[in-house]
Amino acid sequence: MRYNNPVVKGFYPDPSVCKVDDRYYMVCSSFQYFPGVPLFESLDLLNWTQIGHCLTRESQVQLHHVNSSGGVFAPTIRYYQGRFYMTTTNDTTHQNFYVWTDDIYGEWSDPIFVNQGGIDPDLYFEDGRVFFMSNGMDDEGRSGVVQCELDIESGAKVSPSRSIWQGTGGRYLESPHMYKIQGHYFLMAAEGGTEYGHMVVYARSQSLHGPFESYPANPVLTNRNLGGYELQGVGHGDLVEDTYGNWWMLHLGFRQIGRWLTYHHLGREVFLTPVTFGDDGWFTAGHEGITLTRFNTDRIPDTVIQADRKNYTFANTKWNLDWCYLRHPSTKHYELGDHHVGLLGTSTTLDTPASPTFIGLRQKDFDAAISCTIHLSGSEGEAGITLYMDENHHYDLALRKYADEFAVILRLNVGDIKSVEREVKLGRDNQAKLLIRSGHERYHFFLLEDGTELFLGTAQTRYLSSEVAGGFTGVLIGLYAVGEGTRAGFVEFECAYA
Repeated sequence: MRYNNPVVKGFYPDPSVCKVDDRYYMVCSSFQYFPGVPLFESLDLLNWTQIGHCLTRESQVQLHHVNSSGGVFAPTIRYYQGRFYMTTTNDTTHQNFYVWTDDIYGEWSDPIFVNQGGIDPDLYFEDGRVFFMSNGMDDEGRSGVVQCELDIESGAKVSPSRSIWQGTGGRYLESPHMYKIQGHYFLMAAEGGTEYGHMVVYARSQSLHGPFESYPANPVLTNRNLGGYELQGVGHGDLVEDTYGNWWMLHLGFRQIGRWLTYHHLGREVFLTPVTFGDDGWFTAGHEGITLTRFNTDRIPDTVIQADRKNYTFANTKWNLDWCYLRHPSTKHYELGDHHVGLLGTSTTLDTPASPTFIGLRQKDFDAAISCTIHLSGSEGEAGITLYMDENHHYDLALRKYADEFAVILRLNVGDIKSVEREVKLGRDNQAKLLIRSGHERYHFFLLEDGTELFLGTAQTRYLSSEVAGGFTGVLIGLYAVGEGTRAGFVEFECAYA
C-alpha cells in the first residue's frame, strides 16, 4: 500500500511513541499552549486520534508570561509495568520533570522534578532500574547526552550525571532516546538544529553506559541536501516496533510553501518512515536515508485506509482536544457550546506574552476556507479570527465596536509593523460573517454580505513563517476577543481544507 506524509498535520512537533499491546501512543510538544503535550492513539501508525493531553492542570506546568516558543519542550512517552510515563522540559523555568498515569484515558500525576539539566529528556527502563537522559552538561562539566539513574518514585538521582556520547559533531545535539535491540544498546539523537540542516544520528554499544560507536554512515536520516523538495527539516525521531516485527521511526519535519520558497508556517509536523536492520546489526531509514512525502510499503496491510480529514466545525471538534489556549486561561471568559463560542474580552491583547481571551485550532494544510459569523456587544472592543504565529506575527480579521457604530477591520502584525489595511463601516449592524481563503503563499480576506464576497485584502504567508518570526511553533486559527466588557458570540465556524 502507499501512504502519505505527514501522518499528523499541523503544529505537532517532536513526536515520541510507545506501543502497548495492539496500540500505539504518541505525544508532541506544546510550548506556550495549554493544555500541554497532546496525546494520540493509533492502531496502524497511519491514523492517529487525539485522546487527551498529559498536562491539563495549572499545578502540572508553569506557563504564566511564558514567551512564544518557551514552555513545554520535547516530551518522551514510555510504558513500564502497567504505567505510562511522560517526561519533558519546561524550558522557561529550566526544569526537567515527568508525570505518570495508570489510565491512558484519564488524568496524569503532578510533576516529579529531576535535578539534571539540559532539554529533551528520555526515560529508559531495564530490570527494575530507571535511567534518565537529556542533552546538556554532566556533573563534571562535560557536554553531550547526559545519563543518570533515578528513583522513579521520587525523581531523586541515585547516580551521578555522566556524559555518555558527544554525537557526531553536528550542532545542537538533542533528542536522545535509548533502546535495546538485538543485544545492543542504541542511542539515537538529532543534530543540525530543527531547521534545514536537521538530521537523525545514532550510535550503539554493548553497555547501557557506553562507550558508544557511531553508525558509520551517519546521518541515518536527513533531507538537508534536497534543494527544491517540499519536505525539509527532518529529524528528532523515535523508534517503535510494530506488531509484525517491523521497525519504524516517527519524527518531525516541515513542508515549505513552495518548491523554491524556503518558508514554512504550518509548524513542524509528524512523519512516519520505515526502518530496516541489516545483517551487520546497524539500521537504515527511509529511501536511501531520505524521508519521502509518499512511501510504498508492504509492511502495512492494504486493508488499512489512511484517512485525511477535511472539515472542522464547532460540532465535529472537541474543545478539550482539538482546541487550545494561550497559556493558562481564565475560564470564566469562555462559554463553549456544541455549536457556538461566547468570549468575554479583557484588556490583554494578542500582542502580549500573557493569556488573552483566545481559543485556537492548528492550521493543518495550506489550502483552506475559514469562515465564521460573529456577534458583538458590550463595551468598545473587537473580536474576530486571527492567524496567529506569535505575539508579533499574526493577521487579524475582526468585527470592531466603536462608541455608536461597528466596522470590520483587517490588521496585519509583522514585527514592529501593525497596520490596519482595510476598514468597512457597518453602521449599527453588530454582526458580520468573515471569510479567509488560505493558499500556499497568501491569505485572502473577505466580508460576506448577502452571499457576496467583499474582498478586503491579502497577506503573504511567509511573514507568519518560522524563517521570519523565529521560534518553534506554527500558525493557529484563533478566535479572540479584546476589550474590557466586550462580549462576542461566534457561530457557524468552519475550516474546510481543499
